[in-house]
Amino acid sequence: MINSPICDAIGIKYPIFQGGMAWIADGKLAAAVSNGGGLGIISAMNAGSDYLREQIAIAKSSTDKPFGVNIMLQSPHAEEVAKVVAEEKVPVVTTGAGSPAKFMDMWIEAGIKVIPVIASVSMAKKMERCGAAAVVAEGQESGGHIGELTTIALVPQVVDAVSIPVIAAGGIADGRGVAAAFMLGACGVQLGTRFLVANECGVHQNYKDAVLKATDISTTTTGRRFGGNTCRSIKNTFTRNFLKEEYAPEATAGSVANLGIGALRKAAVEGDAKNGCLLAGQISGMVSKEQPAAEIIEEIFTQAEELLGGASKWVR
Repeated sequence: MINSPICDAIGIKYPIFQGGMAWIADGKLAAAVSNGGGLGIISAMNAGSDYLREQIAIAKSSTDKPFGVNIMLQSPHAEEVAKVVAEEKVPVVTTGAGSPAKFMDMWIEAGIKVIPVIASVSMAKKMERCGAAAVVAEGQESGGHIGELTTIALVPQVVDAVSIPVIAAGGIADGRGVAAAFMLGACGVQLGTRFLVANECGVHQNYKDAVLKATDISTTTTGRRFGGNTCRSIKNTFTRNFLKEEYAPEATAGSVANLGIGALRKAAVEGDAKNGCLLAGQISGMVSKEQPAAEIIEEIFTQAEELLGGASKWVR
């Protein structure tokens, strides 16, 4: 069985995290992934403390395994949810959209392992100095907010730059991606899109169907023109309209930032697959069936073990 330092550090069977997807990653999905041997993660998204406490309670009632919470640091509720995870003593916190430096002492004192999601070597170094237990190096193949570097370029550079464990994310859907991540120096992986179609994922069925129907060229990026807000999602009416307005001569950074407000909820909760934002990664074309979360994990690592165990046949 594949085991790595991150498994021992967190107390998980397999070195796999489930991405903290807003409007998607709730307590039920997190518990299912954790019960399957990975690290399930609840998204605090832009919600307040009451919502997060409710989802943490759901996870705690459904699993006795470690799970985490993802906090978007640009959320207007970041301060209050940061306190909630400390009070609830959630085992792991992952962060995105900024630096968690001001919360680190509080979290570490509560016994929480902080694992920021980063998209550059400089941010990885900064997070290590702040006391991060590990980092998730996420390439631009991912769904949602992305940086500039690909996973295959980013991960080894981060591995070389820091001494803490590195989790690879972006463009990973099966055992081949896991095996590749280990060869790049990562000690684990984070998957989002593959878990979108887990049976326990409560996202609207229309969203799942869009992922299942996707091909290799089904995603696009929006928000790139003015920088800092680039997102990857499945092509639809929403993305076509977004790109048209984004590159209009009169567009401004502010007007473009407003184009996506409420669009993810429209897709994930209401099921509007045309006018909502279907965040998903480039590996959507590799996702072909709905499965229980535990089965997804088992399948991925069975394949990864077979590949790594037989790797000598490729090198003589």
